[in-house]
Amino acid sequence: MSVLIVHESMFGNTHEVAEAIAGGLRRGRAPDDGVRVVRVDEAPAELGADVQLLLVGGPTHALGMTRPNTRADAVKQGGEPSREGVREWIEQLTPRADLPVVTFDTRVHVRLLPGSAAGAAAKALRHRGFDRAERGETFWVEGTPGPVAPGELERAQQWGVELAARVSHGVS
Repeated sequence: MSVLIVHESMFGNTHEVAEAIAGGLRRGRAPDDGVRVVRVDEAPAELGADVQLLLVGGPTHALGMTRPNTRADAVKQGGEPSREGVREWIEQLTPRADLPVVTFDTRVHVRLLPGSAAGAAAKALRHRGFDRAERGETFWVEGTPGPVAPGELERAQQWGVELAARVSHGVS
Protein backbone atom coordinates (compact mmCIF):
# COMPACT_ATOMS: atom_id res chain seq x y z
CA MET A 1 0.00 0.00 0.00
CA SER A 2 1.38 3.39 -0.97
CA VAL A 3 -0.22 6.29 0.88
CA LEU A 4 0.51 9.97 0.39
CA ILE A 5 -0.55 12.34 3.16
CA VAL A 6 -0.48 15.95 1.97
CA HIS A 7 -1.06 18.56 4.64
CA GLU A 8 -1.00 22.28 5.30
CA SER A 9 0.07 23.43 8.75
CA MET A 10 1.06 26.86 10.00
CA PHE A 11 1.21 26.25 13.75
CA GLY A 12 2.28 22.60 13.56
CA ASN A 13 -1.02 21.14 14.74
CA THR A 14 -2.14 19.67 11.42
CA HIS A 15 1.39 18.36 10.88
CA GLU A 16 1.24 16.53 14.23
CA VAL A 17 -2.12 15.03 13.28
CA ALA A 18 -0.78 13.96 9.85
CA GLU A 19 2.19 12.24 11.52
CA ALA A 20 -0.13 10.50 13.99
CA ILE A 21 -2.32 9.25 11.13
CA ALA A 22 0.83 8.01 9.36
CA GLY A 23 1.85 6.22 12.56
CA GLY A 24 -1.47 4.38 12.57
CA LEU A 25 -1.14 3.49 8.89
CA ARG A 26 2.37 2.15 9.56
CA ARG A 27 1.48 0.05 12.59
CA GLY A 28 2.64 -3.50 12.01
CA ARG A 29 4.31 -2.65 8.69
CA ALA A 30 7.92 -2.61 7.52
CA PRO A 31 9.91 0.64 7.92
CA ASP A 32 9.84 1.26 4.16
CA ASP A 33 6.06 0.93 4.13
CA GLY A 34 5.22 3.48 1.44
CA VAL A 35 3.49 5.94 3.77
CA ARG A 36 4.73 9.47 3.05
CA VAL A 37 3.83 12.70 4.84
CA VAL A 38 4.41 15.81 2.69
CA ARG A 39 3.81 19.51 3.28
CA VAL A 40 1.51 20.97 0.65
CA ASP A 41 4.33 23.30 -0.47
CA GLU A 42 6.34 20.22 -1.46
CA ALA A 43 3.51 18.04 -2.78
CA PRO A 44 3.56 16.90 -6.41
CA ALA A 45 1.01 18.28 -8.86
CA GLU A 46 0.84 14.85 -10.47
CA LEU A 47 0.45 11.76 -8.32
CA GLY A 48 2.36 8.64 -9.26
CA ALA A 49 0.51 5.48 -10.19
CA ASP A 50 1.99 3.89 -7.05
CA VAL A 51 -0.22 6.08 -4.80
CA GLN A 52 -3.14 3.89 -3.72
CA LEU A 53 -4.61 6.28 -1.15
CA LEU A 54 -4.35 10.05 -0.86
CA LEU A 55 -5.07 11.83 2.42
CA VAL A 56 -5.38 15.62 2.34
CA GLY A 57 -5.48 17.72 5.51
CA GLY A 58 -5.47 21.32 6.53
CA PRO A 59 -6.63 23.74 9.19
CA THR A 60 -10.11 25.20 9.05
CA HIS A 61 -9.91 28.97 8.54
CA ALA A 62 -12.97 31.19 8.09
CA LEU A 63 -15.33 28.19 7.76
CA GLY A 64 -13.30 26.35 5.11
CA MET A 65 -9.88 25.91 3.53
CA THR A 66 -7.28 28.59 4.02
CA ARG A 67 -6.96 31.53 1.65
CA PRO A 68 -4.03 33.90 1.16
CA ASN A 69 -5.59 36.44 3.56
CA THR A 70 -6.31 33.87 6.31
CA ARG A 71 -2.77 32.52 5.99
CA ALA A 72 -1.44 36.09 6.29
CA ASP A 73 -3.52 36.51 9.47
CA ALA A 74 -2.07 33.26 10.84
CA VAL A 75 1.47 34.52 10.18
CA LYS A 76 0.65 37.71 12.14
CA GLN A 77 -0.34 35.42 15.04
CA GLY A 78 3.00 33.58 14.90
CA GLY A 79 2.28 30.90 12.31
CA GLU A 80 4.77 29.80 9.68
CA PRO A 81 4.34 31.36 6.23
CA SER A 82 3.28 29.08 3.40
CA ARG A 83 3.67 29.61 -0.35
CA GLU A 84 0.37 27.90 -1.03
CA GLY A 85 -2.39 26.06 0.73
CA VAL A 86 -4.45 22.97 0.06
CA ARG A 87 -6.90 25.07 -1.99
CA GLU A 88 -4.25 26.18 -4.47
CA TRP A 89 -2.65 22.73 -4.62
CA ILE A 90 -5.97 21.09 -5.50
CA GLU A 91 -6.47 23.63 -8.31
CA GLN A 92 -3.27 22.49 -10.03
CA LEU A 93 -3.51 18.78 -9.19
CA THR A 94 -3.84 16.32 -12.10
CA PRO A 95 -7.03 14.33 -11.44
CA ARG A 96 -7.26 10.56 -10.97
CA ALA A 97 -10.93 9.59 -10.91
CA ASP A 98 -10.21 6.11 -9.51
CA LEU A 99 -7.97 7.17 -6.62
CA PRO A 100 -9.51 6.96 -3.13
CA VAL A 101 -9.03 10.30 -1.36
CA VAL A 102 -9.95 11.05 2.24
CA THR A 103 -9.71 14.52 3.74
CA PHE A 104 -9.18 15.63 7.33
CA ASP A 105 -8.89 18.93 9.12
CA THR A 106 -7.99 20.59 12.38
CA ARG A 107 -10.13 23.22 13.98
CA VAL A 108 -10.92 25.03 17.17
CA HIS A 109 -13.99 23.59 18.88
CA VAL A 110 -16.52 26.43 18.81
CA ARG A 111 -20.11 25.46 19.47
CA LEU A 112 -22.45 25.74 16.48
CA LEU A 113 -19.74 27.13 14.20
CA PRO A 114 -20.27 25.65 10.74
CA GLY A 115 -17.69 24.95 8.06
CA SER A 116 -14.85 22.52 7.63
CA ALA A 117 -11.65 22.50 5.61
CA ALA A 118 -12.11 18.73 5.21
CA GLY A 119 -15.58 19.16 3.73
CA ALA A 120 -14.48 21.98 1.43
CA ALA A 121 -11.40 20.02 0.28
CA ALA A 122 -13.44 16.88 -0.48
CA LYS A 123 -15.88 18.94 -2.53
CA ALA A 124 -13.05 20.71 -4.41
CA LEU A 125 -11.34 17.37 -5.11
CA ARG A 126 -14.53 15.85 -6.50
CA HIS A 127 -15.04 18.97 -8.65
CA ARG A 128 -11.44 18.58 -9.87
CA GLY A 129 -12.11 14.98 -11.01
CA PHE A 130 -11.31 12.85 -7.97
CA ASP A 131 -14.60 10.96 -8.01
CA ARG A 132 -13.77 8.92 -4.89
CA ALA A 133 -12.95 11.88 -2.63
CA GLU A 134 -14.71 11.81 0.74
CA ARG A 135 -14.68 13.88 3.89
CA GLY A 136 -12.88 12.18 6.74
CA GLU A 137 -12.27 13.36 10.28
CA THR A 138 -11.97 16.63 12.16
CA PHE A 139 -9.34 16.82 14.90
CA TRP A 140 -9.66 19.47 17.59
CA VAL A 141 -7.08 22.04 18.69
CA GLU A 142 -7.13 24.36 21.69
CA GLY A 143 -7.09 27.85 20.21
CA THR A 144 -5.60 29.01 16.93
CA PRO A 145 -1.97 28.27 17.80
CA GLY A 146 -2.88 24.99 19.48
CA PRO A 147 -1.90 22.69 20.97
CA VAL A 148 -3.79 19.69 19.64
CA ALA A 149 -6.50 18.85 22.18
CA PRO A 150 -5.84 15.97 24.60
CA GLY A 151 -6.59 12.58 23.08
CA GLU A 152 -6.74 13.81 19.49
CA LEU A 153 -3.34 12.49 18.42
CA GLU A 154 -4.29 9.06 19.74
CA ARG A 155 -7.60 9.31 17.88
CA ALA A 156 -5.72 10.30 14.70
CA GLN A 157 -3.42 7.30 15.06
CA GLN A 158 -6.40 4.98 15.53
CA TRP A 159 -8.03 6.48 12.44
CA GLY A 160 -4.83 5.67 10.55
CA VAL A 161 -5.11 2.05 11.70
CA GLU A 162 -8.73 1.97 10.47
CA LEU A 163 -7.75 3.49 7.10
CA ALA A 164 -5.00 0.89 6.70
CA ALA A 165 -7.53 -1.89 7.30
CA ARG A 166 -9.93 -0.39 4.74
CA VAL A 167 -7.21 -0.19 2.10
CA SER A 168 -5.83 -3.66 2.77
CA HIS A 169 -9.36 -5.06 2.37
CA GLY A 170 -9.96 -3.05 -0.81
CA VAL A 171 -12.85 -1.11 0.74
CA SER A 172 -11.49 2.42 0.36
